[in-house]
Amino acid sequence: MRDTITPGQAAAFLAERDGFLILTHVRPDGDTVGCAAGLCRALRLAGKDAYVLENPGVTALFAPYLEGLTAPEGFMPETVVSVDVAARSMFPENAKVWQERVDLAIDHHDSQEFFGKRTCLDSGKAACGQIVYEVVRGISEVTPEIAQALYVALSTDCGCFQYSNTDADAHRVAAELIACGFALYPVNRRHFRTKSLKRLKLEGLLTAGMELRENGQLALVFLTREMMEQLGLTEDDMEDISAFAGQIEGVRASVTLKETWDGHVKLSIRSDPGSLNANQVCGQLGGGGHAAAAGAMLSGPMEAARRAVLEAIAQTGGVSSPDGPSFS
Repeated sequence: MRDTITPGQAAAFLAERDGFLILTHVRPDGDTVGCAAGLCRALRLAGKDAYVLENPGVTALFAPYLEGLTAPEGFMPETVVSVDVAARSMFPENAKVWQERVDLAIDHHDSQEFFGKRTCLDSGKAACGQIVYEVVRGISEVTPEIAQALYVALSTDCGCFQYSNTDADAHRVAAELIACGFALYPVNRRHFRTKSLKRLKLEGLLTAGMELRENGQLALVFLTREMMEQLGLTEDDMEDISAFAGQIEGVRASVTLKETWDGHVKLSIRSDPGSLNANQVCGQLGGGGHAAAAGAMLSGPMEAARRAVLEAIAQTGGVSSPDGPSFS
C-alpha cells in the first residue's frame, strides 16, 4: 500500500492551509455528506475559509446537513479535500475539474486509488466519519452541530450499527459524539425509523421480482425505470435500497441492480463476513468498495447486467456458507 498520513498529520496539514473546498462522491450517502459537513464546520470554527462543493445528487434526506456550507459560484480554493471518495470515477461531473488537484483525500475504502497528493486512509474503519472525527479533534472543538454530522456519517454507514463493519470503535466513537450534546432521537428516527408509503410499495415489488440462488444464500433484486415511473419514486424513496434484500432470512449476499435514466445499470452488493467478497466482484466490473459492500456502474440492459454480475460472482467462487463454498 502507498504511504499514507495519520489523522493527526492530516489535522496539522489542514491547520497550515486555508481556502478549502471539500468534495463528496457521486450518489452521495450519509457518510460523505456527514464528513463534509462536519469537517467544513470544524475548519470554519478554526477561523478558516471553507466550503463544500455543491453535489447535484444530494437528496432531501441529507441536504439539511449542508445548509449554509456550499461554495458560492466562482469560488477558487487554495486547498481541495475529498471525503469518502475512493476513485476518480466517483467524483460528480462538477467536481471533475478538481479531481487532479486534491491536496488531501480522507477515506476508508480498500479500493482507494491514491489520486490525492496526500491520503489519510484507514480501511479498518467502519465509516470515513470515524477518521474525520479524529482529524476534527486536531483542528477545533467538537460542537453539537459537528457531532451530529459525524454521527450521521458513522451511523448510516453502519446501518444503525447492524452491519458487519460495526465494531467496538464504531460504538465508542458514536458514544463520544452523542455526548457532545446534539438531539439523538430525531436523527435516528429520520434515518432509521421512517419510510415513505412509496418506499414500502417499492419493497413489495422488489420482493415479488426477487431471484434467489445458491440455496437461498444469494438474492438478486431488480429496480427498473418502469417501477420508478409507476410509483413516482424520488431518490429519497430509494435511499439505501441496496440493504433491503440482505434482511431476508438465509440470505448471505445480496445484489441490487437499478436502472438509470441514461441506459446504465447501477450495481450494489452487500454481503455477510466470509460469504462473498463484494469488492472483488465489483472490481471485475470496473467498480470497488469494501469486502462487505461495493458497487459498480454497468452497461445495460438489465439482463446483460444480471449475466455479467453472476459471471463475476462465479469467478470469485460464489457465496460461501459457514461450512465452506456452496457455488457450483
